[in-house]
Amino acid sequence: MKTLIIAVLFTFIGFSNLSAQDWQTDLSTAKEIAKKEKKPIVLVFQGSDWCGPCIKLDREVWSTDEFKKYSKDHFVMLKADFPKRSKNALSKEQQERNNALAEKYNKNGYFPFVVVLNAKGEVKGSTGYKKMEVVQFEKLLSSYN
Repeated sequence: MKTLIIAVLFTFIGFSNLSAQDWQTDLSTAKEIAKKEKKPIVLVFQGSDWCGPCIKLDREVWSTDEFKKYSKDHFVMLKADFPKRSKNALSKEQQERNNALAEKYNKNGYFPFVVVLNAKGEVKGSTGYKKMEVVQFEKLLSSYN
């Protein structure tokens, strides 16, 4: 019985790791990974607790198993969240990092705003929320590479 419980636990852990989205929150780290793995960076500006289109984009694309699997092999995912509710407040350091990203890559303050960067941090393309299938969104982001 103990062996069965351990086997089920390891199976669950293995499946949860397969579908986990590996979001970076620091541009320097994302650039290092992108350079090492030869992948573009997908920088996502979102308001996770107030922006309706941001929440839809997360639900319809970022959180899907299909996109998580694709992005793991094709992108370095970088999140710049700007929550409004105090219970979701970021650390001061994280808020400063996100503000710096917005100053450089999202001067107009669009939400959601998705920017594809190369490993040097140069903009290759951008988009906002689009009502499309996950595979179409993957192709759109990949076309900026």
